[in-house]
Amino acid sequence: MMVFLLLVYLGVLLLLMHLEIVPSNLFWKASPLVWLLILNIALFIPMGWGAPSGPVLVARHSVQIVPDVAGEVVEVPVQANRPLKAGDVLFRIDETPFKAQVDALTAQLKFAELRREQMGQLQAHDAGRLFDVQQRESEVAQLKAQLSGAQWNLDKTVVRAPADGFVTNIALRKGARVANLPLSPVMAFIDTSETIIGTEIAQIDARYIEPGQKVELTFKLHPGRIFTGQVDTVLQAVSTGQLKPSGFAVAPSEVKSAPFVVRLKIDDDDLAKRLPAGATGEAAIFTDHAQATHVIRRVMLRMTAILNYVNPF
Repeated sequence: MMVFLLLVYLGVLLLLMHLEIVPSNLFWKASPLVWLLILNIALFIPMGWGAPSGPVLVARHSVQIVPDVAGEVVEVPVQANRPLKAGDVLFRIDETPFKAQVDALTAQLKFAELRREQMGQLQAHDAGRLFDVQQRESEVAQLKAQLSGAQWNLDKTVVRAPADGFVTNIALRKGARVANLPLSPVMAFIDTSETIIGTEIAQIDARYIEPGQKVELTFKLHPGRIFTGQVDTVLQAVSTGQLKPSGFAVAPSEVKSAPFVVRLKIDDDDLAKRLPAGATGEAAIFTDHAQATHVIRRVMLRMTAILNYVNPF
């Protein structure tokens, strides 16, 4: 935009010189440098903090699917990148050993309850000991707890979607054996119930950003279009400022002004749901300062949106 305004000034200046409206002296020949200085001081430097801009990234939560029980996979009914609802079946594990355990504990529980009832009758007629009754009650309670755990394991042989979303890059097949190990996920589930849109703003330009301020965005995926939104929150930490516990002394490192991340919310909820994770673009935040520069920022953002038709970067 600065180059454009400078070229406009040069074009007008050359036209005025050609028409002999302004003289061709040293002052007017040096005036483009003065004009460039004025543009920087009065327009583009204030625009940096009055209407900051930065790259946009669309992200989504990814859930690593690790089964709660180990066993052989007998069915994988899902297809990659197909929308799923929370609770839909992702895959099934052979339930035979888990069902056998439930049946065995159910039979033991029935027998224990029968023995408890018999001991209770004997104790009621002074033909048995209270200790025997209490012992049977303890056995029944233990078996109920074991049966509850066995039933939980049986239910977990059916692995379900934790939220609305889709599974990507499915390599799991029938006959594979899975384990309930945290470091051995078998699927990557992309949660689409929430869309995270963030932009990076240089620290020097982030001083006046506050939640609720208006935002305009353009995405590479939708060239030529401008979308509106607002600032959701300004993240109060970046990785360079994070202290981690360790057994070592402070290791000095080069300090750099990493950009701050600002989370945005788009007004169009349908668009937010359709945006794929990894979509990129540009965003402009309009603060309450240097409002005269907002028009220039809007023009620059629309120029970027149009250039998205041909600019792949």
